[in-house]
Amino acid sequence: MNSTSKNNTLSVVTESGAAELSAAPERTLKILGGKKMKALFQTEDAWSNLVLRVMMGIVIFPHGAQKLLGWYGGFGFSGTMGFFTEKMGLPGVVAFLIIMGESIGALLLIAGLLTRFAAASLAIIMIGAITLVHIPTGFFMNWFGNQTGEGYEYHLLVIAICAALVLAGGGKWSADKVIAEKLGS
Repeated sequence: MNSTSKNNTLSVVTESGAAELSAAPERTLKILGGKKMKALFQTEDAWSNLVLRVMMGIVIFPHGAQKLLGWYGGFGFSGTMGFFTEKMGLPGVVAFLIIMGESIGALLLIAGLLTRFAAASLAIIMIGAITLVHIPTGFFMNWFGNQTGEGYEYHLLVIAICAALVLAGGGKWSADKVIAEKLGS
């Protein structure tokens, strides 16, 4: 086993040839991601971002919990996978990503962890929902029960909120902010 120390970073090459990094966590994050990693977590210190991400997470979570856990009258993971793959004809990986995006993605938004990734994922899911399901019904939701389905106005709001979060980040009290500060040091 060989080891060298360079710039406060210890690199150890084991007998199998694998390199291991041992350093302070923020130093390791800096090495692994650099500027690109910092850009993912960088966020404005704004209250508006906090409000947008937490409310978006709270609104989306029940939809994800229906799909993943069967809560709130949903069909759970296997039922939702069956519907998406058998009835809608979506590939299994797409169905899985939709379920994870709405359930885990909502929790990530509430915590402000990987806000840009979670928000972008939800925006993509909503674009897919509009194009695959809601366009024939038109713009408006089914407020009076006289349409064959729901319109896409809700989905456009989700896309707009997610776009704002992708651009500005998680805001105050987000895990992203803490990570960005560690990467910046």
